Amino acid sequence: MKILAVCGFGVGSSMVLKMSLERVLRELGVDAEVDNTDINSARGTDCDAIFTSAELHEELKGTCNVPVYPVKKYMDLAEVKEVVQRRNSYIFNVCSSRSIHTGGF
Repeated sequence: MKILAVCGFGVGSSMVLKMSLERVLRELGVDAEVDNTDINSARGTDCDAIFTSAELHEELKGTCNVPVYPVKKYMDLAEVKEVVQRRNSYIFNVCSSRSIHTGGF
């Protein structure tokens, strides 16, 4: 499974979100590749889900073919975990249909 952490320029806050997502996914036993990128590159990147800010969520959700999930506090692992867990069923269904090992997701 491939997940993108997205911010405006793809270097600052998306890196923080990427590290939080990796930590939460590892805690949950999920085998996923997490990359950080900028908003324009995200639109053309093949992935299973995108996590970003509430502001960029609105801009991305209409231009991407994958679900886009807003996270308010990137360093708040409890919030990141809550967002990931709320999205469990969708990501599991996508990955199962693609026969990708999801590590219990």
